[in-house]
Amino acid sequence: MWLSTAAKGMWPFVVVFVCQLVTSSSATNPCCSYPCQNDGMCMTTGHDTYMCDCSNMDFYGDHCEHPTLMKRIKTWLRPDTETTHYLLVEPKYKWIWNIVNNLTFLSRRIMKVIYMLRADVLDSPPIYNSAHSYVTLDAAFNRSLYSRILPPVPEECPTPMGTKGPKELPDVDLLIKKFFTRTKFLPEPTGSNVLFSYFAQHFTHMFFKTDFQKGPGFQWGNHGVDMSNVYGKDKAAENRLRSFKGGKFKMQLVKGEEYPLPVSKTGAEMVYPKHVREEHKYALGHSLFGLLPGLFVYSTVWMREHNRVCGILAKTHPEWDDERLFQTGKLIILGETIKIVIEDYVQHLSSYNYQLLFVPDVLFGEPFQYQNRIAAEFNHLYHWHPLMPTNFNISGTVYELKDYMFHSELVIKHGFANVLDSMIKQRAGLMSHHNHGPGTLHVLRDSIIHQRQLRFQSLNNYRKRFNLAPYTTFEELTGETVMAAELEKLYHDVDAVEMYVGMIVEKRRHRAMFGSSVIEIGGPNSVKGLMSNYICSPQYWKPSTFGGEVGFDIVNTASMQKLFCQNIKGKCPVVSFRVPDYDENETIETWDGKLPHDEL
Repeated sequence: MWLSTAAKGMWPFVVVFVCQLVTSSSATNPCCSYPCQNDGMCMTTGHDTYMCDCSNMDFYGDHCEHPTLMKRIKTWLRPDTETTHYLLVEPKYKWIWNIVNNLTFLSRRIMKVIYMLRADVLDSPPIYNSAHSYVTLDAAFNRSLYSRILPPVPEECPTPMGTKGPKELPDVDLLIKKFFTRTKFLPEPTGSNVLFSYFAQHFTHMFFKTDFQKGPGFQWGNHGVDMSNVYGKDKAAENRLRSFKGGKFKMQLVKGEEYPLPVSKTGAEMVYPKHVREEHKYALGHSLFGLLPGLFVYSTVWMREHNRVCGILAKTHPEWDDERLFQTGKLIILGETIKIVIEDYVQHLSSYNYQLLFVPDVLFGEPFQYQNRIAAEFNHLYHWHPLMPTNFNISGTVYELKDYMFHSELVIKHGFANVLDSMIKQRAGLMSHHNHGPGTLHVLRDSIIHQRQLRFQSLNNYRKRFNLAPYTTFEELTGETVMAAELEKLYHDVDAVEMYVGMIVEKRRHRAMFGSSVIEIGGPNSVKGLMSNYICSPQYWKPSTFGGEVGFDIVNTASMQKLFCQNIKGKCPVVSFRVPDYDENETIETWDGKLPHDEL
């Protein structure tokens, strides 16, 4: 049929209108509203329709909203995370945990449950990475990318968080000024010290290795605890640190104690500013560990421990050559590290009255996967820069950050034992809002920008993924009203609050260092990363791996106290991640001068 002249004149406008309708209907992904519940996978089935895939789950229904009978029973029997945490940390229940800690069979049984429950929360193998917002084979095989706990927000969504919140996220510099910048130093309420802060940094930098040249979603590490923070990023870096005699590192004697050699004598690739004197540029396992004296302390003590262990192995196995001594020593150091992380570091982090244990054999025979992938969210969650104080006190001499950074020689100047003692006695900062020091604000800024580039989902979506109730109001999130009102002006909807921003402003959990999100999201990633290490497998976990019973015993009896006291000249202090003068009844003021909402 021929169109009339008037109709012909209108035809271009009709075409444009139809095209706009098609474009608008196809521009919004129906999965942007996250309609699928309980980790059900949303898949589009057209421009404006979707389906929720509940396969292999304990839920069913159009939106995976109905739990199976068995799931209902499990949920009814299992206490929620807040109740479990309360029972584990509350002093009035300590007597029960003292009994449990002294009953080996019961303590090991509980530890097995913790291992399994924590690891079971994570997808293994991983199904997402930052390159796609849906399942790909690339997520499983492309190890150059961090994995993702949740897929990126689809690019075609109407808002950065899907459908909730403003079309543009709040200005980063405004966020930093309003919620993050330190106006006065806020001490960590559970008594954590600077020794703890540096342990966290030294330990995690072996598996958080972002390849910024490629982008924030890329990494260049091995996705696990591989001791590259002590031994170097690859074989070439490792060889620059070795003496090739007795399996030991090359070290120099200064004032009767072993210290790392200068870069000029090793050829190690380190990052130092030009103003640092050549003799103060030390060769360490990580190129950035000359940044702060505290990192230098940990690098030094682990290198000393490696040499001490190799000396013991050489006496036990005079038939072994340098290479076997070195490689076996490395395995022992790895075992010591995991034991110390679980039984000293994570123990302190958790504040549990139950004593955590490193007992790999309790998992033997269980369907546990000895493989791990580092998630981008876990990397960002671990940006704990508020823990660092504004100034650093070494034996009564106070150093500002500018006089402390890239001055590892301060450890030698003041003496290793004195610096260690000062790290133990100095309080770490509160991991919270309004407590980022000026020296790390640029890192914070980059972190928020990178999360936006990677299109992280909202904090509430991550809470649901880890079986936590989503926050319904900003006041519930922060535990107060002033900051909550400011956040609401910027984000409009609590479901639009960004992951890291939300974790920092989140109210602190009862008798804990962090809010519930950091604990419940970080815990599974930590446990899986540690216990999936190859040395924890039945094939590795045996005396012969560690040079016999002597080496196996070194691993099984390792502790922070022994690590330092066996490698220090003179009197060794009581080594702890908590300041010795800590009083759990002390009053700590918050950023606004009021008492904390979650008093100890």
